[in-house]
Amino acid sequence: MPTHRATCRVIYGDTDNMGQAYYGNYFRWFEIGRNELFRSLGLAYTSVESRGIFLPVAEAYCKYSVPAKYDDLLIIETSIDTRLKGAIKFDYRIFSENAQTLLAQGYTKHACLNREGKVVRPPKFIKEVIEKNLQKP
Repeated sequence: MPTHRATCRVIYGDTDNMGQAYYGNYFRWFEIGRNELFRSLGLAYTSVESRGIFLPVAEAYCKYSVPAKYDDLLIIETSIDTRLKGAIKFDYRIFSENAQTLLAQGYTKHACLNREGKVVRPPKFIKEVIEKNLQKP
């Protein structure tokens, strides 16, 4: 699947008293990447949820390399790992504005729940959108 790129600027409230981005914000930036990837596929999260499917995070991982700082423009690269059958896994890489410095990388795995909160396999409409976009360069 092609990688989607989104940008986000580090605001003052994202930093700690050392001027570095607080570690928990990387997961928020992962969420921005994930939402923008879905939106680029024509599948906004709101439309997924309106069809009775919810995607809670079941596992999250982040490896930090270089800290982001106040006012940095971040490039968030997001892709979908299609090897999982019973869940959806997103891979992320966050770069500095010049895309030369990798700041962090990680992933999130998401279960698929129906309206009753029961775990279900990723539904056909999500699989079809992902498979359709696998063919794109």
